[in-house]
Amino acid sequence: MNPYRTINTAILNPEEVINQHMQYHKAAFLGSERSRKAQMKLFNYTGFAMLTYTIKQTNKGFEPVGEEMLTGSMTRGNEMMLFICDNDGYAKAQSKPLTLEEGQKIVQRMLQDGLEEFNGAIKTVS
Repeated sequence: MNPYRTINTAILNPEEVINQHMQYHKAAFLGSERSRKAQMKLFNYTGFAMLTYTIKQTNKGFEPVGEEMLTGSMTRGNEMMLFICDNDGYAKAQSKPLTLEEGQKIVQRMLQDGLEEFNGAIKTVS
């Protein structure tokens, strides 16, 4: 390996860097508020809820997770995890693993309470 290898550098516009930094922090602040609301709503149904995504990166830059509160679920084996996500499927909050029976009852209650179901692929933390 050559210790004198050429490093490609780009000249950064300080104003652009500041704008991106501010955009990220504004998105993070707003997204955190939305995700905390989703976390509390899910907590009221499950007794436990973990905050997941607060921001998402799009071709426009950083954006907060959406305001929508859609219920989603994932099953693995005989367990189910519940989520509250936005229209793009970004999970804002998730439950701990529940039994299938318990999870299905909670989903039905959430739907009866007026939450809409998200049927796409849920984007969640691993």
